[in-house]
Amino acid sequence: MSATRAARLERLRSAHLYLCCDLQRFLATDPRQDTVEQLDTDRLELFFRSAFRGGVDIIQVRDKKVSVRTELEALRLLVRVAEQEGGLSAANDRADAALLSRVDVFHVGQTDLTTQQARTVLGDDVLLGRSCHTRSQVVAASEDPGTDYYCTGPVWETPTKPGRPAVGLDLPAFAADLDPVCGTSSTPFFAIGGIDEETVSQVKAAGAGRVVVVRAIADAANPENAARRLADALGGE
Repeated sequence: MSATRAARLERLRSAHLYLCCDLQRFLATDPRQDTVEQLDTDRLELFFRSAFRGGVDIIQVRDKKVSVRTELEALRLLVRVAEQEGGLSAANDRADAALLSRVDVFHVGQTDLTTQQARTVLGDDVLLGRSCHTRSQVVAASEDPGTDYYCTGPVWETPTKPGRPAVGLDLPAFAADLDPVCGTSSTPFFAIGGIDEETVSQVKAAGAGRVVVVRAIADAANPENAARRLADALGGE
């Protein structure tokens, strides 16, 4: 195992709060056909730093509405900030963007690249995560030696995944029961979907000590304070 992969795995195993965000609120101009969006990098950098300093361990940029150039610009900024703040940077779906930006983490869904395909493009140093919506998918991810973590959800319906039915608390509870030594010898998992300050305690009670949030931090008036409250609620256990 390389030193880079070992360091990333150590950060992942101690991670509890994962933020997924789009770029829409950081576009300086409205996107138009055949144009490249103008990204407000100063505001975006401030947001990344605030989230990390509030207790976020991993930040993923996920926005299918922007051009790949804008996505790469945001990812490269995220990589730099994550390195400085001691967090992890993540890309979603596009292995080319992950490779070019040199993020720490690459996340895929059930219909995206297979583990082998992702490893062929990105190598072994990049951490690989996968979304899971059923028990069989959870078992497959937990038993896949090439998958470094997985997500279970959406726990509750969420506008970030329109049309995706909620799986409830049963799926993260099932994942927690696979191996009670979560985060050490087992594959770490995160609960995702509609989680915020009011619901995080329910998810934690179901056995998920790690969560992915979107609006709970991205839409907050003070992202740093919102992240800190969620991190405190998770307790770092």
